[in-house]
Amino acid sequence: MTKTERSDRLKIAKEIFKTAREEGRTFVLEHEAKKIMQEYDIPIPEFGTAATAEEAVKESKKIGYPVVLKILSKDVLHKSDAGGVKVNLNSDDEVKEAFEEIMENAKAYGKEQGHEVDLSRGVFISDFAEEGTEVIVGVTEDPQFGHALMFGLGGIFVEVLRDVTFRLIPLREVDAREMVKEIKASKILEGVRGEPPRDVDVLVDIIMAVSKMVEENPEISELDCNPTFVYAEGKGAKVVDARILIEKEQD
Repeated sequence: MTKTERSDRLKIAKEIFKTAREEGRTFVLEHEAKKIMQEYDIPIPEFGTAATAEEAVKESKKIGYPVVLKILSKDVLHKSDAGGVKVNLNSDDEVKEAFEEIMENAKAYGKEQGHEVDLSRGVFISDFAEEGTEVIVGVTEDPQFGHALMFGLGGIFVEVLRDVTFRLIPLREVDAREMVKEIKASKILEGVRGEPPRDVDVLVDIIMAVSKMVEENPEISELDCNPTFVYAEGKGAKVVDARILIEKEQD
């Protein structure tokens, strides 16, 4: 990456963090997180936003069916809890119906929480990514040691078996490759029961890009690329869901 590219991607990230803080948020919205990730060459499904059902249909056609719709609001961090996610939508009618349902669910969620949910941004729309081997790349911040990057396979491997590994940021490529190999379930990435090996080189690129992103933007306090789907060797990977939390601005 060139010096100019670094300057450009930092400018975009800092403007997004500034907007979030001005709105009283300690998290960035999903389209903002994906925009930052694009600047770091992290592969993500094509995406857009829409404030109305008609715009959602137009944007879905541009992306191509099937698509995913998610609530896009400063008042909703956990979108599924608010009934704010609809997946595998295959037609204009399904998108219109999903848009209206998400808006109604968000209003009801706000009422339950005792506050009005801002619906002005509408929804986030993305390509419905083909399922691959599910992995998680995450970042946490320790007050003593600083930022650490976590890697593991997704689903039961992280939720039940806690089969994950950590390294302090910044990482070298050798660190990223060690992380991929040292989890107990690494054989799955190498290919088992007739399955081809997964695209580990692209996975390592994602880990390195996340490390670089956090190194250059230390106000990131927590980050999740979960799930990230890794495909067969030569077919790449995609970060499907992204969540970025930021520190409050110091007085």
